[in-house]
Amino acid sequence: MTKYRTGSDRFGRHRVIEPKGALPQAATRVDNSLPIYENEILINVQTLNIDSASFRQMKEASAGSSDGIAKQVLANVSKMGKQQNPVTGSGGMLLGTVEEMGPAYSNPCNVKKGDRVCTLVSLTLTPLIIERIKEVRDSEQIDIDGNAILFDSGVLAKIPDDMDLKVCLALLDVAGAPPQADRLAKKGDTVYVIGCGKSGILCAAAIREKLGKNCRIIASATRESSVETMKSLGLVDECFTANALSPAETMDKVAKATNGKMCDLVINTANVEGTELASVLACRQGGKVYFFNMATNFQKAALGAEGVGMDVEMIIGNGYAPNHARFTLDLYRKSAVVKKWFDDKFGE
Repeated sequence: MTKYRTGSDRFGRHRVIEPKGALPQAATRVDNSLPIYENEILINVQTLNIDSASFRQMKEASAGSSDGIAKQVLANVSKMGKQQNPVTGSGGMLLGTVEEMGPAYSNPCNVKKGDRVCTLVSLTLTPLIIERIKEVRDSEQIDIDGNAILFDSGVLAKIPDDMDLKVCLALLDVAGAPPQADRLAKKGDTVYVIGCGKSGILCAAAIREKLGKNCRIIASATRESSVETMKSLGLVDECFTANALSPAETMDKVAKATNGKMCDLVINTANVEGTELASVLACRQGGKVYFFNMATNFQKAALGAEGVGMDVEMIIGNGYAPNHARFTLDLYRKSAVVKKWFDDKFGE
């Protein structure tokens, strides 16, 4: 019979090694040792879904080598006890099976041993043990043998029986974005989505589902192939190539697409740092910029807006929103084009 450790805190402060007094997300090192504490849950991990900005950085740093990415992940976990990219600061989330629950775990999702679950909190605060990395895929997912520890405050979701595991993982990784896009977009708005990856597609789908034709949605991506994919889905009114690292290029193309009026709402879902000013310049005075890009830099956004005299409301994307998992899974089920895109890209 497992003997659980005592003296734990629901936010995981008992797992923080350095610096003292920090919460796990801000910690530079957490304790990932077993056995679990009495209010924790142990997950047998199948797949890590790496945050897009983090995966891109590791891929570039290793010249596209899967082995190089695997070594970086192993080094991160060995040093910090969790998967947190030291360059981007971001993590991702994971898919696995409930292996054990402490007797004081509050179990808000009513899970039981053997249930398939996705964590809805970042890997940057999740103690992780990796025994071996089995495969690194271009879909930003990494199969492993290992375990993760979730605190009592950690949010997770049971995997619906009707869903492919890898598709569900990809959807829940960005589940916070679509409901927040839905909340921000208003009737008559011109909305600009930067990035045509999974979060960009889901945000466009959420707004179209809410407003139908009572809004205008434009989008851009760096690669022509991503633009063609977004066009083929029929979710946006216009889509073009633009390098969001070039604020002037982006501003000019958005000005052309909007007859100089610019956008009421800009949603940044890019996966690279340095896109803050392009987002600000694409917005009208008094508009809103929603940064879901995990590589967003507060100083660049705030000082950049100040420097160009733009009074815009800037909102930092939160991976959590009330009922975000259900919202995003329902959106996937309702939209045939979204479902097909995710099934083709992530399904097994």
